[in-house]
Amino acid sequence: MSKTKKSRYSIGEWYGLAFDKMSALARRGWAERELASDDLIDNECPFRAGTKCNKKGGVCSLRLYEYADGEPVTGRGSPVATCPNRFLENHLIYRWAGELILRTEHPKVLAEIGFLKALRPESQKTGGHDFVGKIDNVLLHPDKPELDWCALEIQAVYFSGMEMRHEYEALRQPTDDGLPFPAAQRRPDWRSSGPKRLLPQLQTKVPTISRWGKKMAVVVDEPFFNSLVGLHPVEELSNSEIVWLVVGYEETGSGWKLCRKQVVLTTLESSVKALTGGIPLSREAFEEQLKAQPPQLIL
Repeated sequence: MSKTKKSRYSIGEWYGLAFDKMSALARRGWAERELASDDLIDNECPFRAGTKCNKKGGVCSLRLYEYADGEPVTGRGSPVATCPNRFLENHLIYRWAGELILRTEHPKVLAEIGFLKALRPESQKTGGHDFVGKIDNVLLHPDKPELDWCALEIQAVYFSGMEMRHEYEALRQPTDDGLPFPAAQRRPDWRSSGPKRLLPQLQTKVPTISRWGKKMAVVVDEPFFNSLVGLHPVEELSNSEIVWLVVGYEETGSGWKLCRKQVVLTTLESSVKALTGGIPLSREAFEEQLKAQPPQLIL
């Protein structure tokens, strides 16, 4: 009789370390530290040298774990980044975007550049403004006398379900060095991360950047990119508005290493459709739902 496998998402990388490579004692110690304080733990971000981790809990990525009765828990597949800083490993994405769009492996990298300004009544007289929208990074060609640049946005995934505190509570209990099965249900929420977070960013920024004759690069990992539906590529960079840089993770003896996977050139229109992940119903199909749905309230 075949055994039924159970699967859940939990920590993939914790402060840069592969969860499945950590000892039970190390996991227990870190869990106790997280539960002992509501503040950030004073750990350095492994992907931004000299910078402290700015994410409560220090979870860089999720990973799917599974088990069947009588068998050990195993990790399945590669991580799914939940922190955008995960993509900054070894500056790979900056060199990649620089090569493709600016024709240089050594672009200058600017961070958090103001793009949308909100005019406020008290500042209109002086012409002042506050930025209400920023671009994650702008890359500059280092040698050209005129400004040659591209924009770059980074998007990790949110997760839905039970918070990580449930995992920390379970991990603080003494166990053997085997992988623990996740204590609670959660999953990557691509629907929130794509249509609700990334889509408005692209719709707001890409039309203007494209009118300026510049390109937008968007960095996501393979699981995120695979959640897109029906993205139609174009063949030439000159015909594109968005350059999707899709990264993956190579397993090493000690953890996971960021790597290049694929480049997809496309338009804003195609990206919007792919992130939305659907097409409108016909009026007839929509109205059939109205007929079948019992009203919650009759006034």
